[in-house]
Amino acid sequence: MPFSRLSFHTAGESHGRGLVAIVEGLPAGLPLDPATDIDPDLARRQGGHGRGRRMKIESDRAEIVSGLRLGVTLGSPLSLLIRNRDWKNWTTAMSHHPPDPEGNPKALRPVYLPRPGHADLAGVLKYDRRDARDILERASARETAARVACGAVARLLLRRVLGATVGSHVTRIGDVEAAHPDPLPEDLNAASDPSPVRTLDSAAEARMIAAIDEARREGDTLGGCFEVVVRGLPVGLGSHISWDRKLDGRLAQAVMSVHAIKGVEIGPALANASRPGSRVHDAILRDDDASRSGGFGRAGNRAGGLEGGITTGSPLVVRGAMKPISTLLRKRLPSVDLRDGSTREATVERSDVCAVPAAAVVAEAMVALVVADAILEKFGGDSLTELARNFEGYMKRLATRGFGTRTGEAR
Repeated sequence: MPFSRLSFHTAGESHGRGLVAIVEGLPAGLPLDPATDIDPDLARRQGGHGRGRRMKIESDRAEIVSGLRLGVTLGSPLSLLIRNRDWKNWTTAMSHHPPDPEGNPKALRPVYLPRPGHADLAGVLKYDRRDARDILERASARETAARVACGAVARLLLRRVLGATVGSHVTRIGDVEAAHPDPLPEDLNAASDPSPVRTLDSAAEARMIAAIDEARREGDTLGGCFEVVVRGLPVGLGSHISWDRKLDGRLAQAVMSVHAIKGVEIGPALANASRPGSRVHDAILRDDDASRSGGFGRAGNRAGGLEGGITTGSPLVVRGAMKPISTLLRKRLPSVDLRDGSTREATVERSDVCAVPAAAVVAEAMVALVVADAILEKFGGDSLTELARNFEGYMKRLATRGFGTRTGEAR
């Protein structure tokens, strides 16, 4: 895989003391205030109709541990901590110390009935464990809070250097599909966030809410689809040179890594697959106002802002499909007891009915991180001023390159 200029790592368990994240590669001089730049995205992740009781317990806040001084980044790794408020109820089950031989085994909250659709069984077998809690605590989607914190910092970098924005909206929940407005609102999150299901279609919103409520009554769960859109990117991010540098592949891997995401497309890829090429490819036009795409425009954006693994200057559009959450409250599926091999119903952990609106926020973070890495890859710079200067130089070159080839210039 290519060297990442911007990388991040997370650590922590769902019911442990908290989540830790480290972001490495940020340029020095980026102004950062966790209360205004990170915490609002953490709150957005916790919202949405269909979330479970855990969201009423946690109130996520990011604490900066290192990499920030006097309100600006230092160029050193930025480390963050998000405390789990529910930890106080799990101090025995999630203790770092060996269990008390005289203690109550039930206080350890073991899980011996792996849940279909989760990492429980595969993880138990891979890591040679018997208690699936050793797996599910890290495999939990609680980890995505740390990703959102990292993504919020990447979003800030994109906004400060490029003026680029990252937003999302929900396009489907269950079998309820939202109408796709054209054009999309300029401030996508301002338009979608007020909706309990983060959709732009008010008629579909009511049906989505009803579908979620029905699934809750039935003890079932629902999945759905969302779309992430990045505006303000220049042409030229990513590369066609090698398979692992193509930006579409990097974006697909990042979004697919989000819990329960089982499909990713760039633009309307699945619909395009059933159409002839004449109805898929975007005609190239002269557009003197399109400074970020070198004075070229497109007749549409059915390519989703990427051609050959490289951004075109059109809005970047990434879509994700989320499976229904695997923990079923009443329609519990059969499982096998890890202790004796008997068949019983799978364990139930506290869970959501539908988390598609939250998944879209997590996907925003992952897209922002990949794009920010591509920006640093393209323009470099140890400081924010150097990075901005390099970007401005590239934009000036796009504006003056003209047509044809002159002696001494690159073809």
